[in-house]
Amino acid sequence: MAVHPRAVVQAACAQYGEDVVVGWCIALLTGEISGEDAFGPDLPKLVALTGQANPGGWQQPVDPVNYYWVRVWAARVLMYAWRDEAVDALRVVADDPAWRVREHVARITAQRELGELVDQLIPMLDHELPRVRAAAVRAVGAAGEYEHAEAIEPLRDDPDPTVRAAVEKAEEKLAARLDRPLT
Repeated sequence: MAVHPRAVVQAACAQYGEDVVVGWCIALLTGEISGEDAFGPDLPKLVALTGQANPGGWQQPVDPVNYYWVRVWAARVLMYAWRDEAVDALRVVADDPAWRVREHVARITAQRELGELVDQLIPMLDHELPRVRAAAVRAVGAAGEYEHAEAIEPLRDDPDPTVRAAVEKAEEKLAARLDRPLT
């Protein structure tokens, strides 16, 4: 039975301390710890963050095409452990080539209401994948300002119903949070 990521992160924080765990995530996101090192000398850190003895289940050596997963896993940890310095790392990967990393940046922005990251998420509103667009819309609703409402308005007509629903909820949330109508 798979262990929920929250439980894995709690266990890592209990063993190493939240500051250390978040520090590893920042280093993985920013490239201070490369993908190659994450699956090499820094593997114990990756094992602690994922709760898996063989993160990803790949054969060794890990194909470099899979290195982006270390950034995905590091970002996921930030859903459950936090230090304010992580904002700068998220800003670095807001335009990451891996869509899963960008989606996590948007999810964390929404969860933690990180208004300082919303401008970096606006390009995600045009992403080819509906789940990335929806995550960016949710982030705008949770952390955006009045001027960001204009960016999500065109997605009311998005071909994907999940994105359209996210826009409706985001606009309601944004108007309530800002205590003013958006139009």
